[in-house]
Amino acid sequence: MVKPTITLYCLPFAGGNSYSYRNFQAHVDDAIKIVPIELPGRMKRIREPLLTNLETMADDVFAQVVKTDLTQPYAIYGHSMGAMLGYLLTKRLLQTDTSPRHLFFSGCNAPPFVGKEAKSYLSKDDFITMLKELGGAPQEILDEPQLIDFFEPVLRTDFRALENYVYQPMPAAFDLPMTVLFATEDNEIDETSVSAWQQETLQRIELHKFNGGHFFIFDYLPQIGQLFTQTLASS
Repeated sequence: MVKPTITLYCLPFAGGNSYSYRNFQAHVDDAIKIVPIELPGRMKRIREPLLTNLETMADDVFAQVVKTDLTQPYAIYGHSMGAMLGYLLTKRLLQTDTSPRHLFFSGCNAPPFVGKEAKSYLSKDDFITMLKELGGAPQEILDEPQLIDFFEPVLRTDFRALENYVYQPMPAAFDLPMTVLFATEDNEIDETSVSAWQQETLQRIELHKFNGGHFFIFDYLPQIGQLFTQTLASS
């Protein structure tokens, strides 16, 4: 008997693209299909202009997702900026006749606490230093001026979108299961602000703490893949 497939839509972090999640499929059960979402201005959409605010990005993501078969089970995952896109995407999906089975968010404070620190206006040197501290960009990119020149506008635009985000509380919280992952040495977040994701859903959230920095997810792919598999198997 063929096991039913559940699609896990993966939304990009700042500066990320569909390639960012290339290794996730190898760490989840065969019943889970990893589907990375591409934003304009990167990879196969490189010729499209970058989007400058989260709501517009979420509209773009929503337009992509609703073109797929949402009669089949699906869930949403986003890291950092991707978590915010997942949150805004879910708000849009709940206005239709479909909803995700589960929400997975990592490396992101709850929506009221997002974008409080201005990074997009840092000088080039300070911007690169900040990226090195985050740990999300490969060293070969950070050490190569031409590659930095290519990626810098994408990153600055994404950071500015986060900085300009204005939280708008929902009339009613989601009634959806939510799993939130965060790291102990992530300078981008704090545990109190992460725990505030509880205000966005009526169901009790699952919190998982890991050692590491902002991009801890790539150090724990087997564990996170197992978490996705076990959670979705019971959803």
